[in-house]
Order: sequence, then C-alpha cells, then structure tokens
Amino acid sequence: MKSQWLAVLCLLPFILVLNSCKKSADVITPGALHLAYTRIGNNYLSLDTPNTGLPVDSSIVISFNEKLDTSTVRTGIFLKNSSQSQLACNITFSNNFTSVRVSPKLPLEHASQYTLQLSSGLKGVQSEAFPGLIYSFTTINGKMRLEAISLNGINFMGPAVPYNIDFKTIIIQARFSEALDSSNYQSAFYLSGGHPLGFTLSGDHKSVTISNGTQLDDIKRYVFSISSNLTSRNGFLFDGFSNSFITKLDSTPKFPIIPDEDLLTLIQQKTFAYFYDFAHPSCGMARERNTSGDIVTTGGSGFGIIALLVGMHRNFITRDQGLTRLDKILTFLETCDRFHGAWPHWLNGSTGKVVPFTQQDDGGDLVETSYMAEGLYTMRQYLDSTNAGEKLLINRITTLVNGVEYDWYTRGQNVLYWHWSPDYGWAMNMQIRGYNETLITYIMAGASPTHPVSAAVYHQGYAQNGAIKNGNSFYGYILPLGEDYGGPLFFTHYSFLGIDPRNLKDEYANYLEQNVNQSMINYSYCVANPKHFIGYSSHCWGLTASDNPWGYNAQSPTNDLGVITPTAAVSALPYTPVESMNAIRHFYYILGDRLWGTYGFYDAVDMTTGWWANSYLAIDEGPIICMIENYRSQLPWNLCMSNPEVKASLTKLGFTY
Repeated sequence: MKSQWLAVLCLLPFILVLNSCKKSADVITPGALHLAYTRIGNNYLSLDTPNTGLPVDSSIVISFNEKLDTSTVRTGIFLKNSSQSQLACNITFSNNFTSVRVSPKLPLEHASQYTLQLSSGLKGVQSEAFPGLIYSFTTINGKMRLEAISLNGINFMGPAVPYNIDFKTIIIQARFSEALDSSNYQSAFYLSGGHPLGFTLSGDHKSVTISNGTQLDDIKRYVFSISSNLTSRNGFLFDGFSNSFITKLDSTPKFPIIPDEDLLTLIQQKTFAYFYDFAHPSCGMARERNTSGDIVTTGGSGFGIIALLVGMHRNFITRDQGLTRLDKILTFLETCDRFHGAWPHWLNGSTGKVVPFTQQDDGGDLVETSYMAEGLYTMRQYLDSTNAGEKLLINRITTLVNGVEYDWYTRGQNVLYWHWSPDYGWAMNMQIRGYNETLITYIMAGASPTHPVSAAVYHQGYAQNGAIKNGNSFYGYILPLGEDYGGPLFFTHYSFLGIDPRNLKDEYANYLEQNVNQSMINYSYCVANPKHFIGYSSHCWGLTASDNPWGYNAQSPTNDLGVITPTAAVSALPYTPVESMNAIRHFYYILGDRLWGTYGFYDAVDMTTGWWANSYLAIDEGPIICMIENYRSQLPWNLCMSNPEVKASLTKLGFTY
C-alpha cells in the first residue's frame, strides 16, 4: 500500500504541469497579439473598474506578449482628451520591442477625462492580430500652489517669523498658481484675534492683497492662515498655509510721565500692597503667590517683614498699623510648625501646619528660615527699645531667631544641610554650598548666640575652600565668584536685602564688585541677545528665576528662555542705577499697559511667544521694594548691619565690612 501512495506522489508534479499548460493554452490563442498590461506611472489600467486619480506627468507604458510591428504602433495607438482631440505623443520601444512608451508632449490636464485607444490595426512582427480595446481614465485633481507671499514687503513664506511689523497697517500679498473663485475665496483667509480683513483681487484672479480693518496690538504674536478649504476656480485643491508675525513695540508712554523719585515711590507702594493688603488675613504672612490661597511662604514673608518697615518709613501705613501687623506675624511664627527651630518652606496660614513643598520636603528649610531671620534681624533694629510695647516685640524677635538650631543642621560636619523632615529625615540630603543665594544662611548661622556654627563650616561648606571662585571675564567684567556669566540675578538680591555689600569683603571676593559685575554681565548679555529673542534691549533686560510660559525656571545667561523678569533689573538698582532706571521707565511707561497691575510689575514676560504673566510671587516682589529702598536711603542695609550678632558673625567668618 505504501508503494502505491509513493507512485501517486511521484506522478503529482507531472499532472500539475500538464494542467497548468492546459490553462495557458486556454488563454493564449496561437497567432494572436496579446496585451500583458497598461500602466500610467505606477497605476495599472483596468477595463472593468474606473481608472481615476492618475498622474498628469507620467508616460503610458503598454506591454505585449510578442514583438510589435513598429510601423503599426505609430498609427494604431491614440490618446484623446474629453473633446476627442488627439494629443501629440512621443513613441519609444523597450524590452526587445514588446513594450511601448507613450509620452504626451505636453502634460495632461488635471481632473480631466482621457481615452487611450489601442486599435485593431496593431500587429506583431509575425502579423499576429490584435482585437483592439479602449481605456478611459481621469487624471488627478490639480494642486493650487502658493507661489509667493509677503507681509509689508517682507518674505512671509516661512519658516522665519517676521517681527517689528507695523501694528497699525499690515499688507499681505499672496500669489497663487491658479485663478481664485472671486465669489467665495475670502472666507479662507484668517488673522488671529478676530480682526476684520480687506481684500483686493488682481485682474487674473491669481493674486490677492489683504489688509487689516482694525489696528493690531503692539508686541504681539499674530497668526495668519489660509485654509485648505480654498479651491481654485477650476477646482484645484490647496494644502493650506500658516505663519505668524510679531508686531513692533508701541513706544508711546502708556501713563503720564512723572519724576523718577515719584515713580520709585509708586513702585514701592504698589509692591508693598502685596505684602500688606494681600497678606494672609489670619497670620499676616505673605502668600507664596497671588493664587496660593492659604499657602504662605517663610522666605517671602522674611522679605515682607523688611517691606513692612519700608512701608512705615515711606508712610504707606502708620507705625501703629505696621507694629500691629508685625505682632500678628510674630504670633504665627511662635506657634506654627518648626523643626529644630527651622520653619518649613510653606505653611498653611490658617492652621500653622506645614504644607509640603515636595513629598520629602515637609519639614525644616534652613535657607527659607535664614531669609526670615534676615528680615527679623532688620526689623528688630527698626524698633524703639525705649518704647515698652516695641521692647516686647524686640524680645520676641530675639527669642525666635535664637531658636533656630543651625548647629544641628550640620549633622556634625563642616557644612549646613538645607532640609530635614520628621518623616523622611535627611532623605533630601542637600548640602548648602556656594556660590549662590544661600550666603545669608551661613551669615545667620554664624550670628546665632545659641546654636552657632564655626568659621570652618563657612569656609569648607559654603566656600568649598575657595572653589567658589571664578575670576574670568565676561563682556569685559571680571566675575569673582560663581558659575560662568553669574547665574540668575537673585543671587545678588536675596542675601543682600539686609547685608550691605558696599564694603563687604573676604578672602574670596569684594562683594560689591561681585554684585555690580554680575548685574552688568546680565545686562550686557541681554543687550547682545545672542539667541535673538524679541524685546531684549538696553532698556528691557533682566534674567532671573520667575514664571515663564512653561511653568517656572531660573533664567540666566546660560539658561536663557526668552523671559524678561522685571524684579531682576529693578532690584539691581543699587548696583546698576543707570541701566536699572532705564529698565524701570521702560517697564512702566512703555510696557505698563500689560506689565503693570494691582501689586506693581507682573512677574515676567516672553515677547517672543507673546506670553505675559498675570502672576505675583512673594520672592520676586520682596527684592523690588527692599532693593529700591537700599538704593534710596540704604535703610534696610543700615538696620541689618547694625545688629551686634550680624557684625560678630561677619567678623568670625572672616569678612570685613
């Protein structure tokens, strides 16, 4: 049985071959010319289904099973348009004369009907007969192209975004490859902001001029687009177009011009309102930002305490009002959560309980605490020790600042640690090292009469035995300390709201030189504007930590995101009075219609993206009012530096002042 099956399997291939030959014989008629295929480009034509969407610029390839009699081809193949007019074509042969390439001398029309006739007059070289056939096909719908577009005479095709465009008048001229339908083209053109547009169509209907019907805003990004719904008069489709442009600055003043001294007072008064009028009603502390609800900030409130004494000094409030507010703040600080004497970054202003800054940052924050101590020390010297009520406030402040266990935050090492959590311990593990905004933390730690740190903690921990030195030149300014180009400008503000840098020196730097030069490097970088951001100039400068279109970041010359933050240049006023005053006037008079609000300057602006902040942050507001005062009267500097504890700390750490 097995041998019989083996015989059948051996015969099976021969049976299949014979069967295959029989089928071929059924299809191929001996002595006849047969068509193998016809294609246009990569599209094979069919006699049974519609042939649509075919290219207009491809040859027609016709392939047969036998060699062709070339004399019959030139008179036996016809390409005709919808009016049955025959089109002139070039004929070439390939594949040993079995294939014909028919190439129209002119491109076919888009969206048009054509017929390809292969007549019965076609013959093979052995006179093989061909029955003849006719294909019908339709070409692809045409594409209308935007050949050119300009905006106020500037190429607007992209990808470059034109800027400094006149906000009063814009003229956009667009040229298309096809004529537009005059009855319905206007709705396809759009300018963001809902501004009405005017249209003028050229005589051949291929060019359109668009103009604005109403004046645009200055320093604003606009998007101009042409919808893909636009079609030509002959039905061609359009892929669409979009580009943006930025209007130029309106340099006319938005507010009446007033003397510079009055302008500085106005800025201080509006900024003061953030700390006084907008303070948390239960505790008097400064809210983290204008949208923070119950969250108050330790460091920003320390700045706010200095702002409070400036407000009394400038008669924005009475002394009694200021001392009443101070009493409320001290009561809160005496009863709220503390961790080995250090306050947390954030607190709930109603309950006094810690609000975690991050999951593991839910305990003491020594840097934020040092900003509070800076404010308390400065306020203590403002108070009158001969007044019984104020003497009580002085004593309460002394108790508060003496309660910070700076020595415990060293963990027995010659460095301070930033965070400690009752739940996570030292998990944050962030050592406080310079050079940056934390110099004040070491000065406050050295000032403590109850929990001091040694000079070695400063020199080995913060100064890293001199590793904080830089010494390089940037834009012609020597930078004694810190990272190249200086970093964000808050380095020159936070520690120096109370600490006077004018005569401050140690073995690492002259701190007036440090702060002046870092400010001038920041200014010079903005003037140079190597990234070509919109708005940067000698009157619009200042890179520091702030809000931005994407959240929050510490902007600087090495982290330039196109964001100008007013507190940077304004708070540099003691260091760069000319450059800062120019910026102040610019921010208020020229940009003030969008950069000025209830509490003074909004946090930041990015003119390249068209983003304007509507936020206020305590740590950005505080330096504005305090550093303006240090420029005007040096009151915060004089008060803070008169503290015996501060003097003793500076001397111990190796400073002269």
